[in-house]
Amino acid sequence: MSSSVPSAPGRPQPVLSPLPSAAVFLVVTVDPGGEDAAREVLAGLAGRERALAFPYPDGGLSCVAGVGADAWDRLFGAPRPAALYPFRELTGPRHKAVATPGDLLFHIRAARLDLCIALTAEIMKGLRDAATVQDEVHAFAYYDSRNLLGFVDGTENPVGSDAADAALVGDEDPGFRGGSYVVVQKYLHDMDAWEGLPVETQEKIIGRTKATNVELDAPGSHKDVNSVMAPDGTELRILRAAMPFGRPGHGEFGTYFIAYARDPQVTETMLERMFLGTPTSGPDPLLDYSRAVTGTRFFVPSADFLRAVPRGGSQSSPPSPSPSSPSSSA
Repeated sequence: MSSSVPSAPGRPQPVLSPLPSAAVFLVVTVDPGGEDAAREVLAGLAGRERALAFPYPDGGLSCVAGVGADAWDRLFGAPRPAALYPFRELTGPRHKAVATPGDLLFHIRAARLDLCIALTAEIMKGLRDAATVQDEVHAFAYYDSRNLLGFVDGTENPVGSDAADAALVGDEDPGFRGGSYVVVQKYLHDMDAWEGLPVETQEKIIGRTKATNVELDAPGSHKDVNSVMAPDGTELRILRAAMPFGRPGHGEFGTYFIAYARDPQVTETMLERMFLGTPTSGPDPLLDYSRAVTGTRFFVPSADFLRAVPRGGSQSSPPSPSPSSPSSSA
């Protein structure tokens, strides 16, 4: 198809929003013939969000939409983000990072779950008979920023300008400036096995104290394996927005991992270290108690890009973006 990629200055979607009290993670695949409806939903997403958020100014409602590699070609054609490719399945000596279907991601956040549900419902109205839901997770804040394993999560997240630098594409791919690469994985925890461990053992696995969140000197721990260093010794950062979820009546307890990155190779290297191990340590010991059951990769275009997407089923080509230069992360 001809190019449907809008010209975009690069104002980002709300990738940098603070962690909320509630979230919905919705992953769908676009059915054959559903491309017009998908474009309509993406183009109208900001308007839907504003309409629902307006009566509740303290609700903090926001939504980030991502597009998978296969869906990008169906929805927009060429050009495409320089480093957009499907999630790569990883099979290690004991654990597997599975790859699962997903064309569109909607990461919906608010201070109240009802606002998240309302926006999810509006999105699905637009995608009715045009898309198939692959995964829907309702997540929540748990105590003082802890996951269901009892440990504080997200301590090392960058903030401010460091967060923007870690998460948002810049001049390395000027046609897609303000975008971000995002990986999602749903992890299910074996809570019986985890809670059967002494706290000291849990702390060695995580690499932090449980009560006070103090970092430990624990080579091969979850924290150690998840630290990716540049050749000059500085730590390479991604922006995590993981949240806990659970259905106690079904015995389901987990963490929904979501990570935004300017350079997707940073996230991929972290996952390789977790699942495949490193020359000096085995795989992430936390994976003995936490199993990945989904794995999908998306590109989050800028808010300006989405605003310029043709609506009403139009296939006409809007102005072309600035020429994209190859990304160093490709």
